[in-house]
Amino acid sequence: MPKRPSSLPLALPPRSSSAPASQWLSSALRTEILEGRLRPGARLPATRDLARQYGLSRGTIVTAFEQLKSEGYVEGSVGSGTYVNETLPDELLQVSRKAAPSAPAQRAPRRRLSDFARRAEFFPGFPKGTARPFRTAEPALDLFPTTLWAQLAARRFRKATATMLLQCDATGYRPFREAVADYLASSRGVRCTPDQVIIVSGLQESLDLAARVFVNPGDRIGMETPGYIGTTYGFQAHGAKLVGIRVDDEGMEVPQARLGDLRLVYVTPGHQFPLGVNMSLPRRLALLEWARTTGALIIEDDYDSEYRYSGRPLPALQGLDRHGLVLFIGSFSKVMFPSLRLGYIVVPADLVEHFAAVKSVTTRHAPVLEQAVLCDFISEGHFGRHVRRMREVYAERLSVLIDAAREDLAGLIEISDVEAGLQTVGWLTGDVDDRTAANAAAQRGIEVIPLSRYSHGRRMRPGLHLGFAAVDGREIRRGVRELAGVLNELSK
Repeated sequence: MPKRPSSLPLALPPRSSSAPASQWLSSALRTEILEGRLRPGARLPATRDLARQYGLSRGTIVTAFEQLKSEGYVEGSVGSGTYVNETLPDELLQVSRKAAPSAPAQRAPRRRLSDFARRAEFFPGFPKGTARPFRTAEPALDLFPTTLWAQLAARRFRKATATMLLQCDATGYRPFREAVADYLASSRGVRCTPDQVIIVSGLQESLDLAARVFVNPGDRIGMETPGYIGTTYGFQAHGAKLVGIRVDDEGMEVPQARLGDLRLVYVTPGHQFPLGVNMSLPRRLALLEWARTTGALIIEDDYDSEYRYSGRPLPALQGLDRHGLVLFIGSFSKVMFPSLRLGYIVVPADLVEHFAAVKSVTTRHAPVLEQAVLCDFISEGHFGRHVRRMREVYAERLSVLIDAAREDLAGLIEISDVEAGLQTVGWLTGDVDDRTAANAAAQRGIEVIPLSRYSHGRRMRPGLHLGFAAVDGREIRRGVRELAGVLNELSK
């Protein structure tokens, strides 16, 4: 085990007025070691630092250290560093058991949780470990230009000013907001100024901000079904009542007249999650008109919009809005890497102050230096090149999946045609249950998600969510063969 240097001060128990200083110090350090607060390999503070901290002579500190060394608790020498022994003698461990008898069991304290805390459920993040077929919502992390990113980050840190190290506006680092506004205007047809862009940590914070600004407990929110379950977790924690709205081949249906009391409607029109369909232009216009007449606000999640493999790029729903009806949200997690917690929300101009005020009393602002690095990545053209390169890679991997499925999964699963994104849908044939299929696939090292997980209580045709971006063509073919074996067994 490597040594662990530490220059932090030690918080030792008060000294008894009758105890000699060296005896009190050696006893206090011994207790810290035995009770695990000073772990094996930890470096003790320098004698000079301890002497200054506790108002003792350096000779007193040296005497205490020598006592602990003779007892086998520490090793090393004054001048070169004193460390807690890596392996304590058995008799010392026995002392620990005698010195620290088990405390009597106590009743757990009664906690008075808030209503929000009682409603909130843990929302699991991205899966860990090496990607396997057919992990969804994960980009090809092995192809991200980490060396270039490190160079940009190092340059930013070398040139960091006192202002940048201090903080930034609650809405985000201004040059980054300008870069995001330019990117959204050119690539997504979003109509906004940098003042309307608010930098957040990702999709979940965008949803949380929208709920804090617009939703009170008991208010109703419309959302796609099947749809993104993270929306369910976020809005339910705020006490909202969720209303599922069906999705068909033209995207989410326009809410019926009886749903005129909805405060918000969440939709993924550019590439519906999880089905991958695009909302048609007539339905987009009808949804905007419905929102205008009812006073509802639309949350447009621009999910996976960067990766389109066929057809013309579809402009954002927000670009058609002339009445300030749309909150446009997006994240860099899929196009860059998941641990980069940076996203954006574009709000109507009259709402900027409200969103900024809420953010200022919650998360305050996203890390400034990370915003600056990503700003450089975008403004210097690296972002555009990375997206173009990955679009080609993902298009090839999607083609491999479709060809392999045509050969090995015929009669077992129907792969949906998708024009964009990092995943597609495989509709199960026969009487195979999608949750049963997903559990069986997991036993063979295959990651698939049953579509029923996204259904929000409504019955739907069984299917599997299949990601194709995270692994290469060879792994995709292996995954198809394994999945075919699973489905063949379940179909018997």
